[in-house]
Amino acid sequence: MDPTTLGRTAVTLAVFLGSLGLVTWRQSRALETLAELDAVRQRASVAAAQVVELDREIQFLTSRARVVPEARSRLGMHMPDASELEILELASGEVAP
Repeated sequence: MDPTTLGRTAVTLAVFLGSLGLVTWRQSRALETLAELDAVRQRASVAAAQVVELDREIQFLTSRARVVPEARSRLGMHMPDASELEILELASGEVAP
């Protein structure tokens, strides 16, 4: 073989192997980045689920169905009977809030 042809073949082979190595490195970095992105999305999904659960718990804890029985047992609250109710009239010209 001619030394010039042999040199060109060696350089071409080196460039080809170098480009394959670069493509492999780039693909591995892309896969690592995608794995990180997936982990972040999963954490965001878990956080969103926690927010929904906390909102649901807040709604339950502030609901009248829970507050009234708790107020009765802890504070001794009672609902007024018809005899205990007083209806107040507004003075003329006043507007109800």
